[in-house]
Amino acid sequence: MQKMTLVFVVKGQRILLAMKKQGFGRGRWNGLGGKVKLGENVEQAAKREAREEAGVKIAKMQKRGVLIFYPDKFPGGVEVHIYWVKEFTGKPTETKEMKPQWFKLSEIPFNKMWDADRYWMPFFLAGYKFTGEFVFDQKDKVISCQLQRVKKF
Repeated sequence: MQKMTLVFVVKGQRILLAMKKQGFGRGRWNGLGGKVKLGENVEQAAKREAREEAGVKIAKMQKRGVLIFYPDKFPGGVEVHIYWVKEFTGKPTETKEMKPQWFKLSEIPFNKMWDADRYWMPFFLAGYKFTGEFVFDQKDKVISCQLQRVKKF
């Protein structure tokens, strides 16, 4: 199963999302992240991806979730480790892959994000640790899900 990372920079009442400009997930708002490369651990990959995709250097982050996604395009599943970025440096900058933008927490554009985000993001924003599994149909809509709070990973 492919391991991936997803980080969300939250500053006050705003969250940094990025519009995916190419590849898998193109045209959707999401956090920063991607595949864990050979020789990296999950945290190293999260920091590298944030730097590559938006010029953000993570100083402190906290793991909030581990989700298994079964999109139609990856029937073997994808294990995604989700982090809350507490401290960072650098100004979020557009790259060839992502266009970052700040959103008010009350105005997160769920209708232009992955369908599963509307289920687990409230847990994330409330400060909970969580795990879950999501199965998607061919149009990337959730057809089944399990989601639960946990004390630790």
